[in-house]
Amino acid sequence: MPYKERDINKMYYTMGEVTEMFGVNASQIRFYEKEFDVLQPKKNKKGNRLFTPEDIENLKIIFHLVEDKGFTLKGAKDHLKNNNSEVKENQKIIASLEKLKDFLLKLNDEI
Repeated sequence: MPYKERDINKMYYTMGEVTEMFGVNASQIRFYEKEFDVLQPKKNKKGNRLFTPEDIENLKIIFHLVEDKGFTLKGAKDHLKNNNSEVKENQKIIASLEKLKDFLLKLNDEI
């Protein structure tokens, strides 16, 4: 039976890790934190932001709405406020489809 790598889930992600995940500057993450109430990163004694997996999921949703779908910030806020459960469910579906796509592309390369 081949070894299966398991996903490592962290409890908290630093600002550097988050900016690397999304490929943006820290200032953009801080701006979205001020604009969107759903982002509530914890801060340690030094004031460094620590993002939970839930914060990461919310950031993915925000980036999807603003960057991919072309929502304005106000439109994205309203959409999140009015359709929160639907938006989160759609994000889960998108994430699973992206994993499936990566798997299929990897499988295609091996063939």
